Amino acid sequence: MEVKVKAPAKINLTLDVTAKRADGYHEISTIMQAVDLYDTVTVSDNDSGKVTVSCGYEGVPCDDSNICAKAAYRFFNYCDIPVSGVHIDIDKQIPTQAGLAGGSSDGAAVILGLNLIFGTHLTPKAMQSIAEEVGADVPFCLVGGTKYCTGIGTTIKKIPSFNCSDIVICKPDTVSVSTAEAYKKVDAMSPHPCYTDEMLKALYSRDMYLISATIFNDFELALQIPEVNTIKSAMLKCKANGCGMSGSGSAVFAVFTSQRKAKKCYELLKQTYPNTFLCKPIKDGCKVD
Repeated sequence: MEVKVKAPAKINLTLDVTAKRADGYHEISTIMQAVDLYDTVTVSDNDSGKVTVSCGYEGVPCDDSNICAKAAYRFFNYCDIPVSGVHIDIDKQIPTQAGLAGGSSDGAAVILGLNLIFGTHLTPKAMQSIAEEVGADVPFCLVGGTKYCTGIGTTIKKIPSFNCSDIVICKPDTVSVSTAEAYKKVDAMSPHPCYTDEMLKALYSRDMYLISATIFNDFELALQIPEVNTIKSAMLKCKANGCGMSGSGSAVFAVFTSQRKAKKCYELLKQTYPNTFLCKPIKDGCKVD
């Protein structure tokens, strides 16, 4: 049996790192938003008795270190069934090391695909439990939409949908960010008020001006990546309502209430940055294609 799953990217409208835990993880407070930029993950069963991965995107590992393999092993362990022959093919469109949760979304897609292939009839809550063991962003990628996420990112609360015309996402080619190094720099910063609390108020008020003005990311503040600032300046010149870096970077996003202005921004940035995408916010997460 073969199942194709569309795995969406996400952006962080806000990302506050609120504390470092004793186990080395960090507590965060963030608003995540799924967008219609997708990887396609094809999951199929076979008689090999092994979990194998294929992907043509440069730099993506095709062994057990791939998050998709990890998700498959966690699925079999949770369901208490022997590791069966499974092949996972990843058609990547979401840039890697961008803060867009491409890998996490692929992992979520595997859980969804295996649940269908093996007829395990897992509840959404059960799939979330598996996802939490795979990675911090994986539970969100299963459900998508607009969510308020706390803890290490795995405590998820539904909030009013973020509505805008279009979102332009741009990842500079020459910049990739190590999440571990990014957290070290955030840890060295002085404390500040939580922007996510303000974004929640803005989303509930549905005030686009407030929403745009409250976009914030601790990693962007700590890392101060010159090319991120260059892209943001270009976005604002194209009359973006607001813009910011996603996750630990280095992708930058801009939100628009005008489709025309968004398209102009996309066309301008695409000339310099091949990894530029014109997207819309979506209300779901991984889904069978």
